Amino acid sequence: MAEIELINITKKYKDTVAVDNLSLTIKDNEFFVLFGPAGAGKTTTLKTIAGIEFPQEGLVKIGGEIVNLIEPMYRNVSMVFENYALYPHMSVYDNIAFPLRSKLHRKDEAYIKEAVEKVVKMMKIDGLYQRKPSQLSNGQRQRVAIGRCLVREPSVFLMDEPLAHLDAKLRHFMRGELKEMQSAFNTTTIYVTHDFMEAMSLADRIAVLNKGKIEQLGTSLHMYYTPKNEFVARLFGEPELNIFPCDPVSEGGALTLRALGQETPLVPEADVLQPLKDSGAAKIDVGIRGVDISFSFSAQGQDWIRGVVYANEPIGNKVIMTIDVNGTKIRISASNDTLADMDQVVYVKFNMKNAIYFNGETEEFITRSDLERYLG
Repeated sequence: MAEIELINITKKYKDTVAVDNLSLTIKDNEFFVLFGPAGAGKTTTLKTIAGIEFPQEGLVKIGGEIVNLIEPMYRNVSMVFENYALYPHMSVYDNIAFPLRSKLHRKDEAYIKEAVEKVVKMMKIDGLYQRKPSQLSNGQRQRVAIGRCLVREPSVFLMDEPLAHLDAKLRHFMRGELKEMQSAFNTTTIYVTHDFMEAMSLADRIAVLNKGKIEQLGTSLHMYYTPKNEFVARLFGEPELNIFPCDPVSEGGALTLRALGQETPLVPEADVLQPLKDSGAAKIDVGIRGVDISFSFSAQGQDWIRGVVYANEPIGNKVIMTIDVNGTKIRISASNDTLADMDQVVYVKFNMKNAIYFNGETEEFITRSDLERYLG
């Protein structure tokens, strides 16, 4: 329906720079996610597109038209807020129908009835027509807010953490529903979240924001397998990526792990040795995900590292075990039937085939094994 283009956008609140010279193009009919920690500038960017905030510098284009001086009501965008923003005195039906009764988008009642019925069935709230917002659960209120966004046909859907207040089961269900809705409505969607699972499951592309700037732009696979730097790498994955400082590759083709209070040799895959040497990095950081760390409660070979159990967290489909090795915490993913006592001795081994390598000084991505496979 519309391509969105942000050109050198800067938005400040007094001395605080919320968006810093940001340039971004969101393709027509794309499900695009703005992702990052709190205070990264995600919501400010979304509000700038909506026209709720006006940038001090830069241009906002919707469908090729500059809209900097156009009021929100004339931008033909539809927005879902994190806090629902429902009219408390109106029923569910009237809240959803409201955009179609406005002066700008007014439709006849027959059209409104058909449009509302389509949306409430999609949102599975068709039994709640006459209830007021105060009579709804948080999940129901959020679905009404999303329904009000979907009931008309805007150029762009803007969604600011619309699933934040839903329980885990409903969040999982709604992720699938939102993706299907966007495809059915055939429109551009910009979605803000701080949940990496939402970002990875929904997005055609993701922009990772940090302090008002884009750290990385790409698909969920790019973020997970080839993160631009350690900041991005830590945001994607549960548990968080383990990162260990190492000395550069030696003549024998091994890295010396310095993080665990012992000089443990780590042997990289052959295809990463030359990129590591070519990087010229005086220090190298090695990232190992929790799923790539084996563990045993009995002594193993020389390439296994001894530690003790610091924490054992069952989270349903898996256990996140934290292991203390000479003061360094290693987080690993274990099967959901794993039982461990605090301070129990445990041995770990790294799967270097899936290791991610960063410059230890700049924290920028260098390489990983079988790199070409993940760059497509």
